[in-house]
Amino acid sequence: MPKAEPEAMATPDLEAVAQEVFTALADPSRRGILAALAAGGPATATDLAARLPITRQAIAKHLALLAEAGLVVAEPGERRRVRYRVDSAPMMVAQQFLAALARDWDGPLAALQRGLK
Repeated sequence: MPKAEPEAMATPDLEAVAQEVFTALADPSRRGILAALAAGGPATATDLAARLPITRQAIAKHLALLAEAGLVVAEPGERRRVRYRVDSAPMMVAQQFLAALARDWDGPLAALQRGLK
């Protein structure tokens, strides 16, 4: 059996990454948590609960889903407190996925527009 290239094994399925990002961003609470982290920097679930109209327990569940999608990274802090920070790499994959879809649509839509004139 031929060996897989190490680089090929490390390359994520871009469509799967985009799907996870879109699923995570479908919830307005998760979008609010991401916005709070992006604006205020790394924070704990308790810090976020003080800033958002969501309980700490709900924020912890949302953070777990955001971490699963790769949108946030948990960093251990002092006294066993975990701080979360935004990781934009999966978001950029989703943006590339949307840009490719837009390119696929731009040609046919331009042709349709020309045909309707």
